[in-house]
Amino acid sequence: PQYGLVFDAGSTHTALYIYQWPVGKENGTGIVSQLGACTVSGPGISSYADNPSGAGASLKPCLDKAMQIIPAEQQRETPTYLGATAGMRLLRAQNSTKVEQIFAEVTKAIGEYPVDFRGAQILTGKEEGSLGWITVNYLLETLIKFSFTGDWTHPPAEDVVGALDLGGASAQITFLPETTIDDSNTETLLRLYGTNYSIYTHSYLCYGQKQALKMLMASLHQDSPSPQQISHPCYPKGYQENVTMAELYDSPCVRAPGGPSPTQTLRVTGTGEPAACSSAIQKLFNFSCGANRTCGFNGVYQPPVRGQFYAFSGLYHDLHFLNLTGGQPLSSVSAAVEQFCNSSWEKVQEEFPTMNRTWLHDACAATSYSLTLLLQGYKFNHTTWHNIHFVRQVTNVDVGWTLGYMLNLTNLIPSETPPRVIGLQRTNWIAATVLLAVMLILIFCLLTAMCCQKNSFGYESL
Repeated sequence: PQYGLVFDAGSTHTALYIYQWPVGKENGTGIVSQLGACTVSGPGISSYADNPSGAGASLKPCLDKAMQIIPAEQQRETPTYLGATAGMRLLRAQNSTKVEQIFAEVTKAIGEYPVDFRGAQILTGKEEGSLGWITVNYLLETLIKFSFTGDWTHPPAEDVVGALDLGGASAQITFLPETTIDDSNTETLLRLYGTNYSIYTHSYLCYGQKQALKMLMASLHQDSPSPQQISHPCYPKGYQENVTMAELYDSPCVRAPGGPSPTQTLRVTGTGEPAACSSAIQKLFNFSCGANRTCGFNGVYQPPVRGQFYAFSGLYHDLHFLNLTGGQPLSSVSAAVEQFCNSSWEKVQEEFPTMNRTWLHDACAATSYSLTLLLQGYKFNHTTWHNIHFVRQVTNVDVGWTLGYMLNLTNLIPSETPPRVIGLQRTNWIAATVLLAVMLILIFCLLTAMCCQKNSFGYESL
């Protein structure tokens, strides 16, 4: 097999995915499987803005692991990519020089390994959404299928699924709408396996989970009657923490109010009020649409959702935490989230003793945010909720944009339909011929033995 490596440099963490596929592609198109994955320790590479060398050094343990998996004689031919997403898009908006410094250190670190490194780049929001859509449909074989007759067939358009991705700094929705797309800014044209697709895709920067929860805290602070106190309805009753103004307003997604010192400490107290939590989260969105216009939120055009959707990344992890990814009706999901958000900090810790403390106190806010994004933001309802499938993997491959990225850059998905398969490859013919010869010899030996045994019995009776 051939191998490929892709770094997913997200806003909160980086992961390395190791892929493999048959040499020379299989029947004209690559059948790619995931050989392994490695989570890089530490935060996302955008967090190394003031320590660029640390970004490069953080990747080395996962590269060491990959070198143990990929045969030494094939490492130099292994295409290797690094794609950065919304965390680096935000940093670029603040300081493009720091982005260049981080990429220089990342390139230097990967260059120390015997791989075919083909560069680091920041993906646009449209690319991130489109590549995630390609990944999930490739794995589900909804773009093309290989039939027993040796033909490639295109499944009907109804089989193509949508993709819902929630990262730390951005959220993407991508699907094949029933109607024409009225806003060209949200349209991506793809030609895959000889078929043209006009897909709707939009990425909401700052509406990834980490940045959204930061916006929520800032909104609660600005609405607080006391400038040094924050009552947080999404945090469990009894939970308390201190944050500084600098920590709260360290992102371009939140606007710092003038006046208070960055070192000023704020006291955050959880009140555990599900209704107030939901109301506070809804304030982060503008759900109104202009006249004669369908939209998602913040005035962004979006046609009505259509067909089946696969929700992954943060959307999967938020609901999986409460065991809500099994196709439960929306009423059951909402009730379970409300019950959890009503729990005290003491009770939450008792129920989830091994869970990371930081994630645990954010769990109610995160899950409530995911529901608000899907229902009020993307306009799913009680009927279409059943069309959302929350997944981490499809056919043992992690779902995200990385596989689609590699498929695209290595041309493993041709723009035209692969030719009809008219026969077996030479090696397959040899194997089939040998197998047939062995089977004929065994049958001959078996028949001979049976005949001899029959003659022996006849002699004894005589």
